[in-house]
Amino acid sequence: MEPNLKTVDTIQRNVSGAQASPSAQNESIQSNTVAQPVIPPSAIVYCEGNFAKIDGKTANGLVRHSEAYRILSVIDSVHGGQDSGLVLDDAMNHIPVFKDLNAALVHEALVPDTLIYGMAPSTGRLSPADRSVVLDAITLGMNIVSGLHEYLSDDPEIAVAASQRDVTIRDIRKPKPSKDMRLFDGSVADVKALRIAVLGTDCAIGKRTTATVLARALNAKGIKTVLVGTGQTGLMQGAKYGVAMDAVPPQFCCGELEGAIVAASDGERPDVILIEGQGALSHPAFCTSAFILRGSQPDAVILQHAPKRAHRCDFPNMPMPTPSSEIALIEAFADTKVIGVTLNHEGMSEDEITDTIAAESQELGLPVTDALSRPAARLLAMVVAAYPGLRQEVPVDAI
Repeated sequence: MEPNLKTVDTIQRNVSGAQASPSAQNESIQSNTVAQPVIPPSAIVYCEGNFAKIDGKTANGLVRHSEAYRILSVIDSVHGGQDSGLVLDDAMNHIPVFKDLNAALVHEALVPDTLIYGMAPSTGRLSPADRSVVLDAITLGMNIVSGLHEYLSDDPEIAVAASQRDVTIRDIRKPKPSKDMRLFDGSVADVKALRIAVLGTDCAIGKRTTATVLARALNAKGIKTVLVGTGQTGLMQGAKYGVAMDAVPPQFCCGELEGAIVAASDGERPDVILIEGQGALSHPAFCTSAFILRGSQPDAVILQHAPKRAHRCDFPNMPMPTPSSEIALIEAFADTKVIGVTLNHEGMSEDEITDTIAAESQELGLPVTDALSRPAARLLAMVVAAYPGLRQEVPVDAI
């Protein structure tokens, strides 16, 4: 018997079966029957020792927003017994944190559908303790979702266990064969939608969160917007279009992203396409920002910055760049313009956020806001100020 292992296609189109996200599979089933509400599969997010930290960014993102999975709880013994929203954003969301898998299961009437590995360690690999939790979940009949560079579907022990329990393994970062990958051909220039990339001065700095908040705000105003994911968390959250950029050979990175953007344009006919950023253009350890700028050819860029972060994430001897230096680099590297700056307020008091917004706006001559601590309307205004011709209507379903 062949193991029942499912991997995700790097470019999400209207597909079903092994390459589709869980929500896409549900939609395929519903299309042949009487229309019923699509209920995403339930999931527990494993984030031992890292929830609300930088390496727990996948769990952090899923707790804040998830369309593909119904998040029931988080596993992290450090915060066991607490509300994940209070831990992460000081606002209750009623998604509890438990000390271990057993404690999380006791809380549920049925075994959840999925265990999501919610960490993004710099090693990109599974620890022995984490492996034990994954195998326990498989034994219970739970599907596994992982964004690690180490593909769990290729692990002999995990693959055999999954086969025996007839569960699926979804390796978000596992790319399709290179023979099926796409080279850049320039077709992104024919996309009519306004393209805005949300870049940053470091990795794990909030680019995806800002892009998600902005997409929601634009759509609420009737400005049809699609967010193209470029990392494992965005794809886990349910991005319909995207590619895990750091898992694609460099030769195909620009073409794969271009293909996702063209697919989003053809499939949705949006007014705006937002492109999630990765790393930082100035960061010597990452090249993804360069591929994003080349592959998406953005009309504009929004820059995310953490004023209190003294050094690059995981690089204590590498000082953070200033927003002005990153803006100069971006605008020299690509035919685009930075239209605003957004803050990651880690380590900042309310007064510091207010003072920094004012100071940076005056210094840079650009609008500055914080996507989480300030009203989303300010983020929306940043885009509309740069592009006043954007159509703004009240959505039909809001009337």
